[in-house]
Amino acid sequence: MILENDIVLRPRFNMDLPKCNEDVLSTFENLKDTQTNFVVSRVDDHVFIRIPKHKQHFWSPQLHLEINESENGNCKLHGLFGPNPTVWTLFMFLHFVVGMLFLGFGVWGYTNWALNTSYGVQLGVCITMIALWFALYFMGRAGRAKGKNDMIILHEFMKNNLNL
Repeated sequence: MILENDIVLRPRFNMDLPKCNEDVLSTFENLKDTQTNFVVSRVDDHVFIRIPKHKQHFWSPQLHLEINESENGNCKLHGLFGPNPTVWTLFMFLHFVVGMLFLGFGVWGYTNWALNTSYGVQLGVCITMIALWFALYFMGRAGRAKGKNDMIILHEFMKNNLNL
């Protein structure tokens, strides 16, 4: 699997499989009981493959697979690598807070500028929020880089069990 050096923090991939989606889903369902190297869970047409708790670190990724039925008895597999949902929610919350503070202080600063009053504090906070947003982005990139080997291991596990 090739991970390009682009802006995407949650890499995705798609595959067409020459198998029925129920066969693929049952393959992963059977893996829950037959191996202990990964935690495999299934909900409807979704399969989640995770690193076991004792091997995880803060940036450990998980592989989310959605296996949809397509024509001619084949299926389409959509894969998404991402951090633990708790980590992802924390990052999205922090991005939201930074964005809202930037907008709030930006409006307040613009209002003070239009009224010819001091707006230095508001401008300073806006610049700080931009710097904080970049810091969050680069922390996410560093997390993805730290979890890259785990992503490759998860992808190989999926390919080996689907005989790809």
